[in-house]
Amino acid sequence: SPQQSNVTSYGAITVAIITLEVFPGMWINAFIVCVLCNAWVKKKTLNSSEKILLLLGCSRFWYLCFSWIHVFLSEIYPFCLLVHSILQILQGSYTFFNCSNLWISACLCGFYCIKIANFRNRFFIYLKVKIDRMVPWLLLGSVVFSLIFGIVVYNTIDKAVCRNLSFTCQARFWKPTIRIEKYFFPIYFLTGFLHTTSFMAVIFSAVFLLFSLWRHKHKMQTNSMNTLSMEAHIRAMKSVLSFFIMYSINFMFLILSLIYSFNYQNYAVFLGYLIQHAFPGVHSLILIFSNAKLEKKLLRLL
Repeated sequence: SPQQSNVTSYGAITVAIITLEVFPGMWINAFIVCVLCNAWVKKKTLNSSEKILLLLGCSRFWYLCFSWIHVFLSEIYPFCLLVHSILQILQGSYTFFNCSNLWISACLCGFYCIKIANFRNRFFIYLKVKIDRMVPWLLLGSVVFSLIFGIVVYNTIDKAVCRNLSFTCQARFWKPTIRIEKYFFPIYFLTGFLHTTSFMAVIFSAVFLLFSLWRHKHKMQTNSMNTLSMEAHIRAMKSVLSFFIMYSINFMFLILSLIYSFNYQNYAVFLGYLIQHAFPGVHSLILIFSNAKLEKKLLRLL
């Protein structure tokens, strides 16, 4: 029928666009992971920023991988999701790696703020001294917390599917016997709360770091200090500002996609998916060009 044809063409276009975003992003994050693993093998150790980048690259690679599989099956082979546990595993894994991605990004921004910013507050000085010891625990906490959230999502979807969907008749797959929003509303509320918390951490880190860099740049200008040093600070300010803007756009569309998630062909949801799939690759590319070692390796490879 014409309606089925329109849905099929819409699904094919969606998969094609998401593929063009996901595969470059996977390649970029795989490159970061390979370079850092190679350095780890050679040096037998990694510094704190490299540990964060390594885990961030891993989480983003698998986030994009599971997200693409979910989009591909949903749009091209939707009846594959009728097989028990496939939908639950995909959604649970997607949630785990997405949550890890957002929280580790927030950890990276907080780490840069504490390491680079210069304030005379005692608590801030204490954090600056202890931050390298705190990084492994922060990363472990982010992973464990994301894992717990992924398990909760898996169990919630499993209960909703088992109680509301009939697997004996394909025509009834999309016709729940009762409203499934009551199962997913707590998950959506918790997801929004977690993303808002990580976003607030990024906001505070970016604002403090930008204020510190701006103050330091102003001090260097008044004291007629070296131009190269001032250029480095301006470059750092641009990098932090670009990350802040990207994270803000990603957060805004993530919230919109949560609000309109039950209207599957809503343009806000579609645009949100595009932004969310572009963010891990684009931001990782910015991180590569902000790191001399990674930039040198990438240029040599290219």
